[in-house]
Amino acid sequence: MQTPASYEGVVLTAPFSTPYQRYSIETAHHWIATGLRGSLQSANLKPADIDGFAVSSFTLFPDTAVGLTQHLGLCPRWLDHIPMGGASAGIAVRRAARAIQAKDAEIIACVAGDTNHIDSFRRLLSSFSRFAMDASYPYGYGGPNASFALLTDRYMTDHGATRKGFGHICIAQRENALNNPRALMKKPLSMEQYLNARQIADPIALFDCVMPCAGAEAFLVMSEDRAIKLGLPYARFCAAIERHNAHSDDPVQLRGGWTIDVNTLWEQAGLDPKSMDLVQTYDDYPVISVMQIEDLGFCAKGEGVAFLEQRNLTTKGDFPLNTSGGQLSAGQAGAAGGFIGMVEAIRQVTGQAEETQVKEAKHALVSGFGMINFDRGLCTSATVLSEGVRL
Repeated sequence: MQTPASYEGVVLTAPFSTPYQRYSIETAHHWIATGLRGSLQSANLKPADIDGFAVSSFTLFPDTAVGLTQHLGLCPRWLDHIPMGGASAGIAVRRAARAIQAKDAEIIACVAGDTNHIDSFRRLLSSFSRFAMDASYPYGYGGPNASFALLTDRYMTDHGATRKGFGHICIAQRENALNNPRALMKKPLSMEQYLNARQIADPIALFDCVMPCAGAEAFLVMSEDRAIKLGLPYARFCAAIERHNAHSDDPVQLRGGWTIDVNTLWEQAGLDPKSMDLVQTYDDYPVISVMQIEDLGFCAKGEGVAFLEQRNLTTKGDFPLNTSGGQLSAGQAGAAGGFIGMVEAIRQVTGQAEETQVKEAKHALVSGFGMINFDRGLCTSATVLSEGVRL
């Protein structure tokens, strides 16, 4: 496979996260606007200064990115709407970077946000995926818990993984979240609590599942020259891959599209898994984090749980994973769950992560997974960021 052209000269800057709320009476428009405003203010920019806009949201309906241009008073010459859930951040950056290189835009705001009304999740499930509805509704259930229980059970059966192994991930991420002022989960989690939690969908229990919430994540993509002129700290964008509907003949998903393009990712970055100072995986359920660790080359298939169990996954450990607490302990603000890792990675390699900062973090991997239907997620992405100019 031919290695894509370099992303040299493209940087990411102005990371911003809204404080998450468990429930909100506001619309997705409000949260996206809040995220955009926060990112622009951190860069001392105004809405008129951006000429590119990429949006990811589940609860924006009936609007799309184009409707938001009027709602937010924007007039971009480059626009993208990315309905790809947890893979959206990597895809948004990849496409925005090429637009910057082609001079189709000079400053692109990438924003993801969703609301969470009392009834939001039920309504989302009712229209999320026709394939999922057709596959699961006849059996009397729907939603991601059942789908990820299916994947988790098959993974445990095929590879001998235990719930205790998955618990190691959840407990470490909770410890990271305790240092993140924006995280929703603020109580320590013990292995005993994890193992004794109420069952949700066998073998998944309470702490294996993300908590839906409201919020937004945002950052800006621009040329390195522009970031220098603006005096902004920035992360260099080194490599990116995306893949959709990979391995469709597999009876159930135990690998993702990363496996097809992983060599391209590392070749383009000029780095390897051992070079990473921290890793941000999409983590709506721990089995998906494990799958990404394996498929992106950190260990062989089936060895992910053991690989992670042997390492300290906290911000002060030897393998920092989901340093903000990830979705499992910070919360899943809808499509913004696909952006939380990217925003945190930008903070880390620019020295802006404050309480969750990994010492001397220079290189970060961010991977995404999205659009689960019944027995698999259709979208995967991964990016590598490196230290540019620190705060």
